Amino acid sequence: MRKRILFFSLIIFCHLESRSSVLPDSILTSTQQQAIAFIDSIKEIEPSGYWPHVKSTLFLQNLRINIHSPLSFYPGRGTNFCSYGALSYLVIKDDPLGYAKFMVDLYRNGHAVYNKNDFEPSASVMSAAGTLKFKGVLDIRHAEQMWFLVLADHFKGYLNILNPNYDPGDEDRFWAATNFAKFNRMARKMCRYKTDAVGSDLIHPWLKSTFQYLHERLDKGILVLYINNRVIHKKNHDKVKLSIPTHFVVLENISEQDGLITLTYWDYGGKTLIQIPPKVLKKIVYGISFCSKNKKA
Repeated sequence: MRKRILFFSLIIFCHLESRSSVLPDSILTSTQQQAIAFIDSIKEIEPSGYWPHVKSTLFLQNLRINIHSPLSFYPGRGTNFCSYGALSYLVIKDDPLGYAKFMVDLYRNGHAVYNKNDFEPSASVMSAAGTLKFKGVLDIRHAEQMWFLVLADHFKGYLNILNPNYDPGDEDRFWAATNFAKFNRMARKMCRYKTDAVGSDLIHPWLKSTFQYLHERLDKGILVLYINNRVIHKKNHDKVKLSIPTHFVVLENISEQDGLITLTYWDYGGKTLIQIPPKVLKKIVYGISFCSKNKKA
């Protein structure tokens, strides 16, 4: 127990810039400056008849926060929206203007298209957006409630077989959950990334060195890790006794010194820094998605 406490003694939340796994500006679909100009041109927005519980003022305020502070997306406390949080990171990095226009169209018209993906939210999702409570800051982020609910409503995987349609409270259940293959499919469809994926929902990646694999690719694209977060990020998943992956995070930085690996990753609206030994890194990582627009890794 003493060794375990030592390994995970350094867990801090930080908001400092570090070497980030980002794509070169030359291959991004749009820029943050373009998105800011668009969203700042909208002084107010009329209430939408399609989203009865989404307040127009909170919707527009939330969009401005996301555009001006791209890493502020918060999937909510206790929800299964973490995969859509990681997907939001990819979308807002690659195409912030497209995201902003999509959200405005979705709010005004009740449906919208993003990268040839036609989103037609169900009536239950439209009614639920704006009503989620006790989820932390997500409670007042009505645009994010819309975004996460619409993504979960549109993209399905085998975890949705027994629960394909939204019912109140499903944001905390399998309806909102995402398996590894589904996440990679969402990344390809939403951002047109090339995804080189290793690992699975149940078996760790067959890698000689997980650290080396991640370190070599960090500056060439974006790395999303599918992890077992029962120790790193405590939440309701602790009730599950089996060692299974439950969480998606975006790797920002990784280094090794004195037998410990230091990782900085984006997670739940901020950056987290942890130190763990190599064997623990190997144990917690089940899937690695390397997202790039380059032909070769």
